[in-house]
Amino acid sequence: MMPIIFRWIINAIALMLITLVVPGFSVESFGYALLAAFVLGLVNAIVRPLLFILTLPVTIMTLGLFTFILNALMIWLVSTIVDGFVVEGFIPALLAALLLWFVSIGTNSLIKHAQEGK
Repeated sequence: MMPIIFRWIINAIALMLITLVVPGFSVESFGYALLAAFVLGLVNAIVRPLLFILTLPVTIMTLGLFTFILNALMIWLVSTIVDGFVVEGFIPALLAALLLWFVSIGTNSLIKHAQEGK
């Protein structure tokens, strides 16, 4: 359970930091960042797998790069659901998806390292 909470908080912090570097991407407060990170997790768990299967041929043809487009669409979708989380277009969503991907790599590494230390 702790890795899930850790990821949730790290993703919320990342969303707050992304607002500093990506124009057109804003979060009103850390509370909204927590809510957006939670909803993004739900959307990625429920909607994204279905879209991934439907777009598998395109993903294969682009050697997996289309997954960044799917991630951007998921972020954009979350911005329509969470009021204090605003993404003003596809390019800010794509940049945020790329930055969240880097954060996810780091988070996965930290969790793996922590679990190996047990």
